[in-house]
Amino acid sequence: MIFWDALQTHTFLQYALLAGLLVSIPCGVVGSFVVIRRISYIAGGIAHSVLAGLGIVHYMQVVHGMEGLSPLGGAVIAALIAALVIGWVSLHLKQREDTVIGAVWAMGMATGILFISMTPGYTTDLMSYLFGNILMVTSRDLWLIAALDVIVLVTVALFHKQLLAVCFDGEFAGLRGVHVERFYFLLLALTALTVVLLVSVVGIILVIALLTLPAAMANLFARRLWQMMLLATVACLVLTTSGLALSYAPDLPAGAVTILLTGAAYFIVALVRRR
Repeated sequence: MIFWDALQTHTFLQYALLAGLLVSIPCGVVGSFVVIRRISYIAGGIAHSVLAGLGIVHYMQVVHGMEGLSPLGGAVIAALIAALVIGWVSLHLKQREDTVIGAVWAMGMATGILFISMTPGYTTDLMSYLFGNILMVTSRDLWLIAALDVIVLVTVALFHKQLLAVCFDGEFAGLRGVHVERFYFLLLALTALTVVLLVSVVGIILVIALLTLPAAMANLFARRLWQMMLLATVACLVLTTSGLALSYAPDLPAGAVTILLTGAAYFIVALVRRR
């Protein structure tokens, strides 16, 4: 009740609630592809590479006075580069994906830490991206999240059949004339954009859980992909809103509470479904 009363008067809570809504849509849609294709480990590598973009933008803002740069914009660039590197090295250099992901993961984190250490002053705002702080979302962030939402949804709508074919049976899709490599890179790019959206809500460390667990729960009940996407979107929206509401009064980290709720919900749903 305290949260809902405060929601009517505090703008930052309204922004946080709207951010949860905007993030839930691509999370449910792209998260379903991630679960079906079983590339959650790739999403983890991309997520931790985001710190490089955040660190570089923060360094440019403080040291060189480039206040117009957006941390989320830097995160988008870093995530897309990580996705491109992982996909290209795995496909063309014939290296094990887990090795490539480990290298990208470590180098992205190291680059971010390096630039953070070179930046004078406090970095509490930047550290919020590491652990998540949905309460710090600004109106500018909301516009960027909304723009990324549109990009993700339009792309999925245009290439839904091709992405579905690549996820379920890439070899057969190739025989039917689908450019498997091209759409695999597209799927990685969509995953990268969704990871960036989730970073603003639950942070880099916890992003994998919110990307995969709502979709995994939906997969237990849905018979078709569109049903899975719809259920995952609703689940993500309910969980982010509940996490925000439950964490407000005791002043707990909203991202951590959201992930605990998500994990508990997944285990309960899986247990009930099995019985």
